[in-house]
Amino acid sequence: MIVSASDILNASILIVDDQAINISLLEQLLRESGYTRVASTMNPQEVCVLHRKNPYDLILLDLQMPGMDGFQVMDALKADDAEGYLPVLVITAQPAHKLRALQAGAKDFISKPFDLIEVKTRIHNMLEVRLLYRKLDNYNKELEKKVQERTADLRESEARYKSLTELASDWYWEQDENGKFTKVFGPVMEMLGIQAASQEGKTGDMHAKGWNESDRETLRANITARLPFLDFVFSRVNDDGSIQRFRVSGEPMFNAYSRFIGYRGIGVELAATL
Repeated sequence: MIVSASDILNASILIVDDQAINISLLEQLLRESGYTRVASTMNPQEVCVLHRKNPYDLILLDLQMPGMDGFQVMDALKADDAEGYLPVLVITAQPAHKLRALQAGAKDFISKPFDLIEVKTRIHNMLEVRLLYRKLDNYNKELEKKVQERTADLRESEARYKSLTELASDWYWEQDENGKFTKVFGPVMEMLGIQAASQEGKTGDMHAKGWNESDRETLRANITARLPFLDFVFSRVNDDGSIQRFRVSGEPMFNAYSRFIGYRGIGVELAATL
């Protein structure tokens, strides 16, 4: 992220001084240096209104002015500016005022009488920092906007996926890396007979009796190997002798660092047989 020379020369500058000769000198210096957007005022009470209408990249502010001094102007600017950055370069002939001005929020200072090389250097450096700050702020806002848009897209996509899986199956499920159910849509717990076990904080495995152990072992082997499975059918025999059959499909989940974090899938209960 860089600031070009043309960016700096096209920056907006306001000169605030109650002495016309100082304004004239600074305006001439800035225009001869190539700055194209230079404004001025001898009335410090106008500064906030002017800055509100045209947010300046830099305000050259004299500290000693009648009616409203530079410190009062800075206080008013801070109260009026939600951005939190005070683009003020103070002008003072009083050495004791320099530290106080910096503590009040000024970013730098110019001493009177003017050293023209120092004035040009400090103005250039401060504008470069100011424009970089603004570019970074705009970049962060744009990044935040993109993140919000992406998050909204993901939520919408997840909602569509959930809706489709609920329509296409009796349940949608997710398990963590330890096999514990973390998300369930639909009556999977009741169908598998493990609701009570899950509520007791156990792993969520199929604890009810009557399961076909061969089917379960095959399913366990797939999950242990972290393999996807499609339309896998397993069954159990109920107390009344009926056979309850289920068909499930699942896939392993990994995080951004390729770490296994569990399984997700869908399932349906097939027609019972006697």
